[in-house]
Amino acid sequence: MTRQIRSAALVLAALIVAFSLGPVAAASPQGKDIVDTAIAAGSFTTLVAAVQAADLVAQLKSPGPLTVFAPTDEAFAKIPKADLDALMKDKVRLAKVLMHHVFAGNANSKDLAMLKDLSVADGGRLPILIGKGTMRIGGALVIKADVAATNGLIHVIDTVLIPK
Repeated sequence: MTRQIRSAALVLAALIVAFSLGPVAAASPQGKDIVDTAIAAGSFTTLVAAVQAADLVAQLKSPGPLTVFAPTDEAFAKIPKADLDALMKDKVRLAKVLMHHVFAGNANSKDLAMLKDLSVADGGRLPILIGKGTMRIGGALVIKADVAATNGLIHVIDTVLIPK
């Protein structure tokens, strides 16, 4: 195989893999950190707005590695509007809630499956439950795991994790 054909085959294979992974992974091209990956995905607008409101952008753009359990816009929509509005205005509480979604280190789904729980950046712990083809973190269902970013990983979850 010539070098050009081999290069074209590799590019085609990479595109097939990227598009087969779905919109979150495909919207996470190499070279984007956790924040930029979330922005590019388009399904984390509330999370990104919350990160900005809590002044955590620089922290989540740090070299890491970080693992973020990222609630989708649909997850935030489960919170009553008045409660979400109040949370978004309380910078200290909002930062605590958001840091309850962050692990300082790389924790891919294979690693998580071997644990019973995980310490998160706010000082809390999230229980991990593995079911038949499913994983729950802190009660939230992981709907897409191991989305790569330059400074860590994103696991997409269906529920906002509120620390007690």
